[in-house]
Amino acid sequence: MDNVNERLEALKKTLNQYAYEYYVLDQPSVPDSEYDRLLNELIQLESEHPEWITPDSPTQRVGGEPLKGFSKVVHRSPMLSLGNAFNEQDLREFDRRVRQAVGERVAYVCELKIDGLAVSLTYENGQFVLGATRGDGTTGEDITTNLKTIRSIPLVLKEPVSVEVRGEAYMPKRSFVSLNEQREENGEALFANPRNAAAGSLRQLDPRITASRNLDIFLYALGEGYPQHIEAHSEGLKWMQSIGLRTNPEWERCESVEEVMAFIEKWTVGRPNLPYEIDGIVIKVDDLHQQQELGFTAKSPRWAIAYKFPAEEVVTVLEDIELNVGRTGVVTPTAVLTPVQVAGTTVKRASLHNEDLIREKDIRIGDSVVIKKAGDIIPEVVNVLTDRRTGNEAPFSMPETCPECGSKLVRIEGEVALRCLNPKCPAQIREGLIHFVSRNAMNIDGLGEKVITALFENNLIEDVADLYKLTFDQLIQLERMGEKSVNNLLEAIQASKENSLERLLVGLGIRFVGEKAARTLAAHFGSMDALAEASEEALLEVEEIGEKMADSLVTYFKSDEVQDLLGELKELGVNMVYKGQAVDATLIEDSPFLNKTVVLTGKLEQLSRKEAEEAIGRLGGKVTSSVSKKTDLVIAGEEAGSKLTKAESLGIEIWTEAQLMEALM
Repeated sequence: MDNVNERLEALKKTLNQYAYEYYVLDQPSVPDSEYDRLLNELIQLESEHPEWITPDSPTQRVGGEPLKGFSKVVHRSPMLSLGNAFNEQDLREFDRRVRQAVGERVAYVCELKIDGLAVSLTYENGQFVLGATRGDGTTGEDITTNLKTIRSIPLVLKEPVSVEVRGEAYMPKRSFVSLNEQREENGEALFANPRNAAAGSLRQLDPRITASRNLDIFLYALGEGYPQHIEAHSEGLKWMQSIGLRTNPEWERCESVEEVMAFIEKWTVGRPNLPYEIDGIVIKVDDLHQQQELGFTAKSPRWAIAYKFPAEEVVTVLEDIELNVGRTGVVTPTAVLTPVQVAGTTVKRASLHNEDLIREKDIRIGDSVVIKKAGDIIPEVVNVLTDRRTGNEAPFSMPETCPECGSKLVRIEGEVALRCLNPKCPAQIREGLIHFVSRNAMNIDGLGEKVITALFENNLIEDVADLYKLTFDQLIQLERMGEKSVNNLLEAIQASKENSLERLLVGLGIRFVGEKAARTLAAHFGSMDALAEASEEALLEVEEIGEKMADSLVTYFKSDEVQDLLGELKELGVNMVYKGQAVDATLIEDSPFLNKTVVLTGKLEQLSRKEAEEAIGRLGGKVTSSVSKKTDLVIAGEEAGSKLTKAESLGIEIWTEAQLMEALM
């Protein structure tokens, strides 16, 4: 029995270390399959010995039962908000007040202002025991269970210290886009920006929903209990990192307000290249004794200020409203705009999401409208300039029938979108085919939207199985399809049959099942047959699978049409089992990536980011997202930004995309 307990403790220690390397350092030391294998062993041991389950176990990341509510938490010291600066004059005035109070020898720490939700984490003897929202600054809400779902928050620190730390929980840009795409397909209301999405996710009573949102965190401040030897904020940041807490590496210590302004200028330009949203720069006096001397106002510290980026909003004309029918039948109105530059890109279209939004904002065709990018990502109509109306603007109302097939549109209870329920709607079928061949699904190179539309309009395909029946003679008849293009396309279609199960699950477009859930389901059940036979109870036992998704899967696989389609795909040779990520043993021996840590930055022309990562992984390398002293190689594409600069300063080897392609051939 002692041996079993020792093994269980060893597994927890190892898995927590692997999680720290993956989520905090962004430097994974083992493949995902190894982590999953050890986690499954731990789950098995804990199921046999539930009395040995402890709060720091990796299995306790997501609670099984939804919460009934959030209890209140009184902060041991207030979580105050910061005063704002909007221009250079405001910053110089702040600097003048600081130097007038504490003398001329002042240094500042400049940090990126993450646009998320402020939280407090409390550790006792190194164990994570409490997580709370900022609330009104004095009293917040206990969201410990939901914060445990954020993998970059360690459940146990590297040192057995008792300390409170504060930071910002946020939703990465990629997660925000993916979440809103999924919600739009499901007819649900969209989040306005990553901050709202993060806040809404952390206040879910069902922690499994929070877990599915892929949140992250940066810690930026010490609360109660930090070591006495720390005398500067910059020292505190380094200490937090040393005990296993995730801090943002993009901070600088500045000796003057001019250096502060240079830091702001750097990130005003570099902001779009970050994988998360920032809305400004936080400037803090570095010396903690000077912070104490400066003190606080009733609302904010006198030793810190937040420089806020100006929101870029522009005016253009809404020329028309088009309707698009998605693969799930949701009808989405889209604004057609007079082209205009917003946040560095030309915007011609903006989603209007649903009829309620159009009515709420009183949007009419011909209106002058204010445009911005929500979260600097998605073009959005902010409001209408009604004082510019001439009387020629035309009110818009959604049609009662589908613009593609003429079927009656319905609004399902609890949804904000209108939906076409006709399973034979041409638009839904076409969009489903486009989704099936996309990079995140079956990844069939050469089968873009135009080719799919041409195949569909020429009656060569009706469902995804028909893609695997296409012949040379059929394809050569299509416009702009030469002999070489046809042969390449047929080879790509044939190659896609070997994809691992999770890609097929994504391609099938099962409602609520995204990329992450598809990987989880494929790895857990191993085959399409096993997944199709799984009961709702069996599905709910899988980590991060909630009731909505379980019900959707059971309903999907009950369909006779689905069973017929899967049977046809199987007969056509499409793989139905999970393969996982494997290293190519035949090539690895001479691989230039073997045991190398690689960072990709900038735009790649010949490969997608995911394709490059997978190719490097098969050759024994590991791809991470941030540059550090542990990085062996940086591959720089077009418009490479701060990562390239940092790599150059550290003397790290840098390759062009051409060198990457040569190494992969």
